[in-house]
Amino acid sequence: MNKQKFVYMTYIKATPERVWDALMNPELTRQYWFGHHNVSDWKPGSKWSHQMHDGSAVHVVGEVLEADPPRRLVVSWVSPDHQGDAEKTSRVTYEVEQFGENVKLTVTHEELHQEMFDSVSFGWPIVLCNLKTLLETGQPMPIEMKC
Repeated sequence: MNKQKFVYMTYIKATPERVWDALMNPELTRQYWFGHHNVSDWKPGSKWSHQMHDGSAVHVVGEVLEADPPRRLVVSWVSPDHQGDAEKTSRVTYEVEQFGENVKLTVTHEELHQEMFDSVSFGWPIVLCNLKTLLETGQPMPIEMKC
């Protein structure tokens, strides 16, 4: 089966440390990820989950594969229903680079089957635009998403 890759780059008026914190901090992820937050201690080998802030549902789980604050984070990504299924597990790499007075954030989501590729092709751009808006203005975009 042919696996696909999705890459998204954005430039954010922030420091690498601020962007890194926004990727890890559950209170910040809740604001730009439409009520979800990411939970982990973010150490290599640790589990992580992407869940509703109120604890009502877990939508993604995985393992922290690499963590090099504030530059690079790599995690595995799979639906809780498909945990342990290598064919359904993908990988996300966040790269945070200083770019003048800004930050270049590159998110690469790879090892994607077609259904997941279609989902992340819609999801990543809106989530990352919302992250950029939050960090630059202090408020997320006025969009309500139902997951």
